[in-house]
Amino acid sequence: MFFSIALIAYITDRIFGEFPFIRHPVVLMGDFITAFEKRFYHDSILRGFWLVFWLLATVLALVYPISMIDNVWILGVIASTGIAGKMLYMSVQGVLSDPSSIRYLVSRDTENLSESDINKAAIETYAENLSDGVIAPLFYLLVFGLVGLFLYKAVNTLDSMVGYRSEKYEKFGKVAARLDDIVNYIPSRITAVLIVTLFGKLTHLRQTWRYGALHESPNAGYPIAAMALSLGLSLGGATSYFGKMKEKPYFGEGKREITAVDVQRALALQWKLDTLVIIVLAAGVIV
Repeated sequence: MFFSIALIAYITDRIFGEFPFIRHPVVLMGDFITAFEKRFYHDSILRGFWLVFWLLATVLALVYPISMIDNVWILGVIASTGIAGKMLYMSVQGVLSDPSSIRYLVSRDTENLSESDINKAAIETYAENLSDGVIAPLFYLLVFGLVGLFLYKAVNTLDSMVGYRSEKYEKFGKVAARLDDIVNYIPSRITAVLIVTLFGKLTHLRQTWRYGALHESPNAGYPIAAMALSLGLSLGGATSYFGKMKEKPYFGEGKREITAVDVQRALALQWKLDTLVIIVLAAGVIV
């Protein structure tokens, strides 16, 4: 049943993307986090733990009854709201026509980015969010059903909002950040393998693991390294966050001047990924 739901969800997302007539579940989770933070924020790990606990408990209480619906089409459409494949593709593609839109996709400072830096940020975002927005949701949907999918989205949303190593969130967001590290451990590595495989660069898998381990995140570096090595690029490098320059390692061994053509080459992965995912899910339904 989970394969059927996942197949419907994936195809629905690829065709329709986000439904503009509903308030997206991730937005609702964000509203919960904002309200909790405004009312209960305290610079402590314990208070951050309670934020995580109450959001996950709320999501579980709401989603579990829905998951009992005995209709795979309804569940598939609902599950599609937890997959962000089309939105990710369109957003990264949009950077090619409107470079300033990169500010909506990344947390780094974007005011003084060069054209190459913008293109690099777009490719890094595409690679990293293939894991967070597509592969990880599918993974947890297949393993744990609708509940697993939305609990994952809750953890991922928590990390994106409070999981920063800043003065305000170093303690408050620690539980969210660590939990996100745990739930993304397997999906990030699956994504890296898929990237090098679909680009026909399986010989780069060992290098992917070597470069991926250089990232301060235990997960983000692997899809980025896989994309860099597959395209013959060097991604990463010094990046400005919140007005401070942060020295980051380079991922890959190729050119460092990233062009719009390189972004298009990265996006060319999408049709291959769509084909593979649909075939695998359809096979799961048949079997």
